[in-house]
Amino acid sequence: MDLEALVAPVVEAAGLDLVDVEMRREGKRRILRVTVDQQGGLDLDTIAEVSERVSRRLDVEGFDPGPYSLELSSPGVERPLRRPADFAGRLGERVRIRVEAGGERETLTGSLLAADEESATVGTDAGERTVRYEDIASARLVVDWDEELRKAKRSRE
Repeated sequence: MDLEALVAPVVEAAGLDLVDVEMRREGKRRILRVTVDQQGGLDLDTIAEVSERVSRRLDVEGFDPGPYSLELSSPGVERPLRRPADFAGRLGERVRIRVEAGGERETLTGSLLAADEESATVGTDAGERTVRYEDIASARLVVDWDEELRKAKRSRE
């Protein structure tokens, strides 16, 4: 059963963007995590309402993997990047990309400089690196919390 195909219309009908759908086992529990986003952020009422709609849709479609918990949430400030559009929409932001290619693993951290349908380019301390999406094990935005604290302190002064 294609969970993304079941969930996407419900999320989009609510005016939200579907970021990720993931079914995983944590200990003895199965968890269906649905991550959504919206321009300007989300509030708890919206999350609760869409969670109820997603739950009803899964019930109507006969989704029954056994006992599971549905978790619907926002991606947070350090959101994952999965699709080319995710990368293209975050140009100039700081990212951390785990690359696995040819038996080698490395982590790149830097500013996202470019993104197209096949690859993303990151400006790191060691220079620019272009990585094909197929070689990316995981990617997410990262926040420089020290810098954020300095900004907050300056704004209070």
